[in-house]
Amino acid sequence: MRELTIGKTRGLQQLSNSNGIFTICSFDHRRSLRKMMGNGNTSSITYESIVNFKLDICETLAPHSSGVLLDPIYGASQAIAANVIPGETGLMISLETSDHDAYGSDGQSAEELTDWDVAKVKNIGAAGVKFPLYYRPDLPNIASDQLNAVTRSAYDCKKADLALFLGPKNYIVRELERDHWEYSRKKPDLAIDTVHQLSRLPVDVLKIEFPADITFEWDEKRLLDVCQQLNAASSVPWVLLSGGVSFEIFLRQLEIACKAGASGFLAGRALWQEAANMLSRARFKFLESTAIDRMRQLSDLANTYGKPWYSKFETCNNYLYPDIMADSGKNGQSEDVPVSRHEAISHYGVRG
Repeated sequence: MRELTIGKTRGLQQLSNSNGIFTICSFDHRRSLRKMMGNGNTSSITYESIVNFKLDICETLAPHSSGVLLDPIYGASQAIAANVIPGETGLMISLETSDHDAYGSDGQSAEELTDWDVAKVKNIGAAGVKFPLYYRPDLPNIASDQLNAVTRSAYDCKKADLALFLGPKNYIVRELERDHWEYSRKKPDLAIDTVHQLSRLPVDVLKIEFPADITFEWDEKRLLDVCQQLNAASSVPWVLLSGGVSFEIFLRQLEIACKAGASGFLAGRALWQEAANMLSRARFKFLESTAIDRMRQLSDLANTYGKPWYSKFETCNNYLYPDIMADSGKNGQSEDVPVSRHEAISHYGVRG
């Protein structure tokens, strides 16, 4: 079982609900959101319109979510300043690894994020950070560079004692897959191998797209088996990413994933995508009715079938003072107080 420090533990507590399940609303989108809002015509979409849309989502959905995932350009500081993130809702901010743009990105150029790092995320009170990663476990030369980039980011999070969510995404390689169907046949094995490799790194939670193409594979038992294999391959908790699918499809995927061992979800466009090009009044009406109802359905499923994140961790208290504890034992207050740092952590700091 993996050990988790106090800071990371607290971050995961803030991003999950009382059942240890993540019910997170994701709207860290940038370039893709601009395209959605402009129906492909990005030139008409202003900075202010993107910020206002994200604030509308946050105001309506954050009270019904265990956490929200925001970007640092249009969302995080703006939502804090506008007071639309409830105190009981955790905040996670998306950053990028140094090589992310080399393999594709949903976001703007990485240069926009040069003044944002893990320390700044920690300073504004966020509970965690998310890094995306385009990854092929069967391309060892490329994978090695990517693993090094993730390890550097993980070290920064360890230094800040900040929870790290890693979002790997497999992709088609034209030299290896002739068409979409050939990639779909490989997708389960790619997803399982990816989880096996990345969960051995110093990351805390994996954010995974559904590990099978349900337009290619419809059998419920087979889909459950794939998710169970993925769960067995992961040494850390994992959550399901909606990945741009419709709400109805994601609802089905989430039930299967949670029955297999997922610890909840990060839902983005499946919740709110229809509102992207609505006018403000219609948008708010949609978010306050349809989007909230969707979040409740997803949360009910995750709470019913999901596995608490702490089932794969034990928390070690790295903020104890063994010398003081040992002295208290000498004064007769306790004969069982451990005297070494290792004993103190083991004795006082474990939560299973």
